[in-house]
Amino acid sequence: MSKTIQHSATICIGEVGILVGQLTYAKSGLRENSSFSYTQQWLQSTERFSFSPDLDLIEGHQYHKAASGSDSVFHLGIADTEPDGWGCRVIARDHAKRRKILLADGREQSFEPLTEWDYLAGVDDVSRVGALRICDENGNYLRTIEGHERATPPLLELAHLLGASQAVERKKETEADLRYLRGRGTSLGGLRPKCSIIDDGHLAIGKFPSITDERSVTKGEVLALHLALAAGINAAQSRIIVTDNSSIAVIRRFDRTHNGGRIPYLSAASMLQAGRDEERAYTEIAERIISMCAEPKHDLAELWRRIVFNLLITNVDDHLHNHGFLHVHHGQWRLAPAFDLNPFPDKDQELKTWLTEDTGPVSSIKEIMNVADHFWLEHTQAIKILDEVYCAVKNWRTVGVNPAVGMQPHDLSDFAPAFEHQQIKIAASILNR
Repeated sequence: MSKTIQHSATICIGEVGILVGQLTYAKSGLRENSSFSYTQQWLQSTERFSFSPDLDLIEGHQYHKAASGSDSVFHLGIADTEPDGWGCRVIARDHAKRRKILLADGREQSFEPLTEWDYLAGVDDVSRVGALRICDENGNYLRTIEGHERATPPLLELAHLLGASQAVERKKETEADLRYLRGRGTSLGGLRPKCSIIDDGHLAIGKFPSITDERSVTKGEVLALHLALAAGINAAQSRIIVTDNSSIAVIRRFDRTHNGGRIPYLSAASMLQAGRDEERAYTEIAERIISMCAEPKHDLAELWRRIVFNLLITNVDDHLHNHGFLHVHHGQWRLAPAFDLNPFPDKDQELKTWLTEDTGPVSSIKEIMNVADHFWLEHTQAIKILDEVYCAVKNWRTVGVNPAVGMQPHDLSDFAPAFEHQQIKIAASILNR
């Protein structure tokens, strides 16, 4: 008979921890599911809103199970706070290391395999994405760093974090490395090594170069974020910091206020209720903006601007989890600042997210111009946006050598194909340049 595992926790929201509801998880054999129920306090509150599009504001339990093997067992808004890629890797390696130690000491003959609950609960509360917080029956937020250690270290500890992350990549990590990374390196998605840090009092992400990199990926991302700002895009603040001869990208978190408050966040995948393997389109995001956002005209123009920008810098990793929304008030949202912008000089100009449900992946600036009206843009407005993005991208070499980016001649050579290609020439011809 399959062993049944059950966990339950309270879901709170915001820095003050307003009680929202109860989350329950169950696993029996290969079957996993979860349920969530709102509290009467939240349902009767004037501040209530649905933090997940698959959770109606109603009484009673609302059940969820993964639609496919790659989807989460939790409702979408909760799943957005789970670790992914690097964070899962750190949690899994820590689990395996502790199991090995216990078995060697003869103190444990069996060690339960990790469940989705373990990954969800393994994220540090201080840096968990968005405003949701998970609280156990004893009133402790999950996950809280043991003892009196700082959960989120300052910039001064970047070298230590870099060393521990590289040890994990090389599969030579020690128990001390994993203990140090637990919490600090588990709250964020993506496959590349990263951590949470405090940058001048603000929560930030430190992104490390990978030992497998053939070019400075971290410099490329910071360059793209700086170009985005120059192109009129609302983008995350970033800069390069050099530690132990390694270029680390430091990127400010935008789901926190200036005084440390937490802002509810949803990925575009969650907003569309899309499975991880589903092909979805920018026009579908546009439809959600129209129905869910406080300023749809502004956000539609911003989204169209980002599509143009992504194509012109060859950011072909523009999947739905690399777009997000921040809650404004009373169930209304706005586009989150652009993040995870990465030029790919070794790939063709074809974006991952489709342009429309009929046209398929974005691969032509002319196609983008042809659907401007879907984003409430007149032709003259679209031309103006294209011109602003084009001028910013054409200036990429100058921005690249800015001290905040720190590119060297070989970096410029490495990234040139991402910025100097046929689509930038076509954009120039449309603008009569």
